[in-house]
Amino acid sequence: MDPMTFYPTDRIALFIDGANLYAATKALAFDIDYRRLLEEFRKRGVLVRAYYYTALIEDQEYSPLRPLVDWLDYNGFTMVTKAAKRFVDSAGVSRTKGNMDIEIAVDMMEIAPHLDHVVLFSGDGDFRSLVEAVQRRGVRVTVVSTVKSQPPLVADELRRQADTFVDLSDLASIIGRPRTGGAGYGAPRGAEISEAEPDADA
Repeated sequence: MDPMTFYPTDRIALFIDGANLYAATKALAFDIDYRRLLEEFRKRGVLVRAYYYTALIEDQEYSPLRPLVDWLDYNGFTMVTKAAKRFVDSAGVSRTKGNMDIEIAVDMMEIAPHLDHVVLFSGDGDFRSLVEAVQRRGVRVTVVSTVKSQPPLVADELRRQADTFVDLSDLASIIGRPRTGGAGYGAPRGAEISEAEPDADA
């Protein structure tokens, strides 16, 4: 049974919360093949845009995310990046914060009048009101995350608000590949993918 329902005339946009999706695929022990992901949604309707959001640590001499960002940028994705902020918390632990919620919200609201269907790859409960606002404009919203991890990575309020919830584990055979520590995105092997962990409030 197909876990996703689309109409052939649907104008679709993908919104991929990089850190959130990375946490979900890590929990489910597979990697996303981003080439297959694009091909899959192009078959299901008119793919208007595929956005990928991630924060980059700019003072690093080499970012393990850079090969992924570059590959996606050259292969049909619209990349939205910003500098991650490093800080020391109250316990003296060095942490990295790179929340992309505002960027996702602004882009989704701006393009919503030109879409029929939004696919949000995130389980962050902060997006519930955004999903509701987009739905009021007549756009259907599918949320892709997982309840099969421990703990579940999708907030219950986001899952309830979405028109459709698709568990990422059900897409593993369609857009996934076994976790190998390699590239995992349809690009040449040899580049490790590493995403910042999502914020604690995700």
